[in-house]
Amino acid sequence: MHPPRRTLIRALLALVTAALLPLTGSAVERSSLTRPSQSDRWLSPLGASFAVSTPFHLPNGEYRSGHRGIDIAAAAGEVVVSPTDGVVSFIGTVVDRPVVSITVDERIVLSLEPVTSELAEGSDIPRGAPLGTTASGGHCAATCLHLGVRVDGAYVNPLRYLRPRPILVPW
Repeated sequence: MHPPRRTLIRALLALVTAALLPLTGSAVERSSLTRPSQSDRWLSPLGASFAVSTPFHLPNGEYRSGHRGIDIAAAAGEVVVSPTDGVVSFIGTVVDRPVVSITVDERIVLSLEPVTSELAEGSDIPRGAPLGTTASGGHCAATCLHLGVRVDGAYVNPLRYLRPRPILVPW
C-alpha cells in the first residue's frame, strides 16, 4: 500500500529544507548561524563577475580533506573588492599564496586568496572597496579566487551570504 500523497509531500519538503540548511556539524550549530537578509547580501568579490568553479565541500571530520570555501572563476590581476563592511584582520602569505582576511563582526571572518593587497591590518574596509588584485598561488593558481567564511570558527558555505535565500512556494 502506498503512503498518502500528503505524507510524501511533507517528507519531500523536510528533505529539501534540510538540504538548504548551512553545512555544519550539528543541528544546534545550524540553528545558531546567522543568515543575512535579502538587502544585506554580500557583493561578489569580483564585482559583476560571479561563476563558481569549485563548490563548497565540508569534509567529514575536522582534519580531513575538503574544500572549505568556494572558488570563483578569475584571471590574474582582476580587482578584488570587499564583499561587506569589516576590518582587515590579516594580510600575508600562507604557505605559497597571498591571503586577505576580513573580520565582519564578532562571529564572522572571511578570507580571500590569492590576493595581493597594500592595505594594512586593522584598516576599516567598506563594502565594495578595493582590497587588491588576484594573484597566483595555492590551488587556484591564476584561474580562480577562493572565498572562505567562518562563523564562530566553523567553516560555512559562502553562498549563503552571496545568493538570495531560497523561498519554497506551494504548488
